[in-house]
Amino acid sequence: MTISDQTDQTDQTDQTDQTMAHALDRQLEAVLMVADEPQGLVHLATAVGRPTTEVAASVARLVADFDGVASPDGCRTVRRGFELREVAGGWRIYVRATHDELVTDFVLTQNPSRLSQAALETLAVIAYKQPISRGHIASIRAVNVDSVVRTLLGRGLVTEAFTDSETGAINYTTTDLLLTQLGINSLDELPHLSPLLDGGTDGFEDLL
Repeated sequence: MTISDQTDQTDQTDQTDQTMAHALDRQLEAVLMVADEPQGLVHLATAVGRPTTEVAASVARLVADFDGVASPDGCRTVRRGFELREVAGGWRIYVRATHDELVTDFVLTQNPSRLSQAALETLAVIAYKQPISRGHIASIRAVNVDSVVRTLLGRGLVTEAFTDSETGAINYTTTDLLLTQLGINSLDELPHLSPLLDGGTDGFEDLL
């Protein structure tokens, strides 16, 4: 093998290593974007199926990337509005401290408080059974749902679709805001419930 051949082989190996490192960076970035709690290196390594040494190096690259620090090849990225921070022995993406006040104001304005468990359960019933009346919702949940439905109406997650001509009952459906919050384009993208329920084979309709 000539020196030229060895050089070409080395260059190809370096390119392959860089490609694999880039792919690992993107995988970890995706995992960290949805993580609710700080993720340790071992947990991250298990998630992506790579050695912890490679994951540690990738995390360091992501920290530098988000911070806008120049990489060894001289490339410099834009400092992001978020950062990858080590907390409680793990890593998690956080809003950069300089934007804390702005983001806090935004969150409090857009989403004053989280929905209660009762509201979430009621919203799920409406989403899967719509259009549906308040009485039918109550029969499924076996509790009074008047206040919960009012909460969902106030949040803009459900709306009064129509009034039944025979019973006078108002029927409710979900709004586009729910699709936005869930990150889906249509209700057809809601997950099928039957596989998640014990013995569920016939779907949500028959089980309720």
